[in-house]
Amino acid sequence: MNGRAGYDFFDVAADVGVKAWGPSLPEAFAQAGLGVFALIVEPASVQARESREVRAQAETVEALLVNWLNECLYVHDIEGFVAHRIEFPVFGERRVHALLWGEPLDPARHRVGTVVKAATFHQLQIAQSADGWEIRVILDV
Repeated sequence: MNGRAGYDFFDVAADVGVKAWGPSLPEAFAQAGLGVFALIVEPASVQARESREVRAQAETVEALLVNWLNECLYVHDIEGFVAHRIEFPVFGERRVHALLWGEPLDPARHRVGTVVKAATFHQLQIAQSADGWEIRVILDV
């Protein structure tokens, strides 16, 4: 893992993958979310002007990640909202409550990137190591 927390991308046939890491599972989730939004819009152009709540629940941590990322994409699809920072006031094994800090997408100010349709379970990995947590998730684009 490069640094304490972050994300990077990897190529997958016809899709794109996000590799995210952090010292804790909530931080790794947040980095995965930021990685998804970084595909949608240039991150440096987004400001944390307002927030949106995103909640998800599931029976497994893998399903929780996919459900939560897809809820983030729903907020983007419906409101055009893009995130600059992500916080988790509530983070449990089966439910999360996140605050996405960012702003509505403005094509005049934001450089728009890839259209992300959904997070998938295909080759999904969530693993803990001595350095923290690492997530690999493939996105349907």
